[in-house]
Amino acid sequence: MQPANSDIHATLLRLPIFANVHPDAIATVAAGTRERALQRGDFLFNKGDPATGFYVVVRGQIKLGFSSAQGDEKVVDILGPNQSFGEAVMFMDRPYPVFAAALVDSLVLRIPREPVFLLLERDPMFARRMLAGLSMRLHTLVQDVESYSLRSGLERVIGFLLQAVGESDPGSHGRVEIDLPTSKHVIASRLNLTPESYSRVQHRLVEEGLISVNGRHIVIHDLRRLREFAG
Repeated sequence: MQPANSDIHATLLRLPIFANVHPDAIATVAAGTRERALQRGDFLFNKGDPATGFYVVVRGQIKLGFSSAQGDEKVVDILGPNQSFGEAVMFMDRPYPVFAAALVDSLVLRIPREPVFLLLERDPMFARRMLAGLSMRLHTLVQDVESYSLRSGLERVIGFLLQAVGESDPGSHGRVEIDLPTSKHVIASRLNLTPESYSRVQHRLVEEGLISVNGRHIVIHDLRRLREFAG
């Protein structure tokens, strides 16, 4: 059952990308926007599907990835609430180069391109925010290529843990506890590691007394030592 348009309108108003956009323009975008509820494992779209809009995560987690001919999966991004995806291919009028699937029960908004294009023409600040988002995505891609090319598996895992700490508590020091956002298998794929390699690195960090692991719950005993251990 499709929720009331007022619910979608209110959700759009809370998204950073639509901050300070005129209410009339938000109403126009909301009129064509649809919610999509996904259960864990559901696919939002497949590689090769036409891109006629973009998506924003309201709640839950969405993974972007692709599969090899042998059936192996490579996760290229993990997206959470208020994060958008699919803008670039929408602008290029090309099919999606990856699939999108729910890691947990999730809710996303599908925002059609037509009202977005009109808003881009009329609102320079909205255009700048969308360009900033695309630029940040490109910057992250360059960082990924650098990491895969120049950093060891140990450095990648420590970098991921430090990033998780920064997102949950950027001012933290010393002992910190975090919960990993998803499974070891997905994190390993995101870091371009095999699950076995990821487990070996995690086990080494435990042996060194740097972390303790209980499922997805990680205790970092000393942030300074963890940063230094990565070199």
